[in-house]
Amino acid sequence: MSFNCGIIGLPNVGKSTIFNALSGAGAQIANYPFCTIDPNKGIVPVPDERLEKIAHMLKKSDPIHAKIEFIDVAGLVSGASKGEGLGNRFLGHIRNVDAVVHVVRCFAEPDVVHVTGGVDPVRDAGIINTELMLADLELLTRAGDKVKKLAQSGDKDAKARLAVIERACAHLDGGRLLAGMGLDEDDLAALGEYGLITLKPVLYLANIDEGGADSPAVAGLRAYAGENGAEFLYLIGKIEEEISHLPAGEKQEFLDAMGLAESGLARLIRAAVKLLGMVTFYTAATELQAWMIPDGTTMQKAAGKIHKDMERGFIRAEVFSFEDLERAGDDHKLRELGLMRAEGRDHPVRDGDIVKFLFNV
Repeated sequence: MSFNCGIIGLPNVGKSTIFNALSGAGAQIANYPFCTIDPNKGIVPVPDERLEKIAHMLKKSDPIHAKIEFIDVAGLVSGASKGEGLGNRFLGHIRNVDAVVHVVRCFAEPDVVHVTGGVDPVRDAGIINTELMLADLELLTRAGDKVKKLAQSGDKDAKARLAVIERACAHLDGGRLLAGMGLDEDDLAALGEYGLITLKPVLYLANIDEGGADSPAVAGLRAYAGENGAEFLYLIGKIEEEISHLPAGEKQEFLDAMGLAESGLARLIRAAVKLLGMVTFYTAATELQAWMIPDGTTMQKAAGKIHKDMERGFIRAEVFSFEDLERAGDDHKLRELGLMRAEGRDHPVRDGDIVKFLFNV
């Protein structure tokens, strides 16, 4: 299982700057639209204070962080759903991601062209969302035409699916994102094969000036995100990229000088994990490693994250929590206190579980 977030937005909002800071991949940056044509991809370690503490308590060196993939998708423009600005190609990239980080420009910089004429975050976010809704509406309309033929032949499953598609089309036609439609599990299953963009979880990321956190532009975007049931975060993209190039020791000095406990990028990565609905568990049988899985994943399925043989031959899991380990101080004391538990294949993994999988193949 791999999980990714697509970074989207209008051209020249700072997507590639933020991507570069995240991944150190050196994505091309230029002051003109469509600089990014093919999506850039970067694998990023997830900041995890628990991992470092577990390493200390279990006396493990060089712990391995969980990772998340970010994909820098080219800038969309008005008319993208009709193919403007290579829109069809770019929309296809967005359909393949698990969640969306929607970067919105909240900084004023005369030397950087603004494709819509000036800083207006709510308007800019609306332009992108309109194109995404139109793209989903067109896709569902075509799908509905095909399903309708089956429904007319008396196929009960087709009739049920057609009803969901028609409700979704009406919702989109009213200018509303599908994420706010209140779909149940059956509805989501019926729509699952279409890769609908406006069903994906969204984080609105305000790219701001220094000192711009309290600006009306940022407040407006924050409110817009709340109205659409989305997450919100802000950071100073230019500074984050500068920090990312500093040696490890100097990064913290820079943050301390700015009065910051951590970088905006660390907050963004953790927000992306939350957006994806992930929990983190740890294995330490040999090396200590963090793993991300969807919340609610069973022990047996989690074993498959490590190796399919472990899932196939699953016997049981020996589990203790990070909180119990922290309370005990080390794994020997933890066992003495009876805080180790055995869990079966269907037990859900909890965030912070430290697991040893027993299996036989």
